[in-house]
Amino acid sequence: MVHKRAAIILAAGKSSRMKSSLSKVLHCVGGQSMLAWSASLARAANVSRAICVAGSDNDDVKEAAENLGLDVAIQKKQLGTANAVMAAKDILGDFSGSIMVLYADTPLIQIETLEKVFNSLEGEASAAVLGFDAREPNSYGRLVTEGDKLIEIVEAKEASPDQLSISLCNSGIIAFSSEEFDETLKKINNENSKGEYYLTDLIKIMCKEGKVSTFVMAPEHEVLGVNSRKDLALAEKSFQTRMRNNAMESGVTLRDPSSVYFSYDTIIERDADIASNVVFGLGVKISRGAIIHPFCDIQGSFISKGSKVGPFARLRQGSFLGENAKVGNFVETKNAQISKGTKVNHLSYIGDAEIGENCNIGAGTITCNYDGYKKHKTIIGKNVFVGTNSSLVAPIKIGDQAFLGSGGVITEDVPPGSLALARAKQINKIDWAYRFRAAQIKRKKSE
Repeated sequence: MVHKRAAIILAAGKSSRMKSSLSKVLHCVGGQSMLAWSASLARAANVSRAICVAGSDNDDVKEAAENLGLDVAIQKKQLGTANAVMAAKDILGDFSGSIMVLYADTPLIQIETLEKVFNSLEGEASAAVLGFDAREPNSYGRLVTEGDKLIEIVEAKEASPDQLSISLCNSGIIAFSSEEFDETLKKINNENSKGEYYLTDLIKIMCKEGKVSTFVMAPEHEVLGVNSRKDLALAEKSFQTRMRNNAMESGVTLRDPSSVYFSYDTIIERDADIASNVVFGLGVKISRGAIIHPFCDIQGSFISKGSKVGPFARLRQGSFLGENAKVGNFVETKNAQISKGTKVNHLSYIGDAEIGENCNIGAGTITCNYDGYKKHKTIIGKNVFVGTNSSLVAPIKIGDQAFLGSGGVITEDVPPGSLALARAKQINKIDWAYRFRAAQIKRKKSE
């Protein structure tokens, strides 16, 4: 029988070690807040209720949790993890099923791991804990086991020397039957060195009552908790390593994997070729066979099959490259549709624009999209040639097969098939430079 599921996400910590005006759980890994990672994980496990427990002073956490669609419970005083879990009881109401306790500062847990914990409650176990084998156990709580049964979780400060020698540690993630809210959680006391109500005491109490608890193992890097900026950097490093490995295993070429940075939602299809020092911001999809040259920054963009980007290109939000298009070195795009076969090869800014198929946009071309108050659009048809150093003052339309001479400031629409010239007529003053230099030399000698 598959039980209904609920998740309680603990996010009431004071975040003092982060030394930040932003609550710890709102700091990002892979472009997504740690709280959002936990919310996504809970939803991936098909929970019917997801509750965030925030502190009474964590207004930013409360707002973020509500924006994520989570119910919010308040832990009025910091009295330990069991007390935090109990804060969610009223919101859970008459919920019946399996309850998972997650920590909003542990962003790297995978859904496959969480499923193993939930699934362990489908048998005789009334509680299941996620453990890991720590290289340096230090201050982690230790799991005391007998075979595949969990007997007790001992906090490091309360552990005996023999218990401290155990390398099997507690990640903090625990699942239990909803019945334990009324039958066991209320029996937890605060008779310990911190004077707090430890959720981990749940296991010892259940064992004494003859109830079965078990544990599931996870890799240590997956259960990394973030308490400081150093921890945040370690979590980011672990996330990036996972994304890089996943990309290469799915058929993506990474020329220098350690220098490529992903966001949580980056999608790269097989046979794409990614060079060194490329950063993918949020909302990027790279299609098959696309090539990203070195030192590119790409966010909120779709790059079609066979397109080429860079080197040293910046694609901002709303950029779209059609098949076999090219955005070259030192080109910036924003809210721009660049159609199939079109090339913007160098030193250009293309913003708020639509460019048709098979156009050539010369070096130094700029779409002048902002008048100081509003943004305006540039629309370029098919098979258009735009000469170098052209300034296209929007709003403006360039018709199919038009030809724009170099150095023009184009302020009016250009009809299809037309030549547009918008530069001053050149005048050559014969021998003027000779006379000017001679005069300047004479002046300097007389000073």
